[in-house]
Amino acid sequence: MASLFSGRILICNNNDQDELDTEAEVSRRLENRLVLLFFGAGACPQCQAFVPILKDFFVRLTDEFYVLRAAQLALVYVSQDSTEEQQDLFLKDMPTKWLFLPFEDELRRDLGRQFSVERLPAVVVLKPDGDVLTRDGADEIQRLGTACFANWQEAAEVLDRNFQLPEDLEDQEPRSLTECLRRRKYRVEKAARGGRDPGGGGGEEGGAGGLF
Repeated sequence: MASLFSGRILICNNNDQDELDTEAEVSRRLENRLVLLFFGAGACPQCQAFVPILKDFFVRLTDEFYVLRAAQLALVYVSQDSTEEQQDLFLKDMPTKWLFLPFEDELRRDLGRQFSVERLPAVVVLKPDGDVLTRDGADEIQRLGTACFANWQEAAEVLDRNFQLPEDLEDQEPRSLTECLRRRKYRVEKAARGGRDPGGGGGEEGGAGGLF
């Protein structure tokens, strides 16, 4: 994962804005973690609407006030702001554990092209080795909340195994793998219950007691 930011500086979103300016420091913050690349901008109304959801998602998984052990999760804000002042203002109330690229670093734009970001906000979820799990992280976070973290972990485990994927997964692009896993798990659990919905509802999403 550190190779994605090789030769770059990442900044901690704390009061001192500590710089991670060596590969060893970056690696320590990102190794063995799922990494969220959050593409956003302070002047984007959709981003402003999404940010409270993303903040709650991140804090509930990483703040020991909510969990006994913080999730292996990191977030890098890839600013698409027009000015450094807009970027600073946007980050002002964001979690201190977030990382971000310096405004003058052109990697901010390059990553958008590399991961085919077409609209804001966007969250690209990466495995610890840098492979893409999903480019639809923003949508999944809004629909599933913290439950999608378990989906991503499951997808990462599947991709890490050196065997042929099941027929219903092998043709899927990384964008849809976590959704495909969720649906496949649903079908497996439904079959184990003799065709009854695992959540007790009539649809694939299940009811209040659904899969996740």
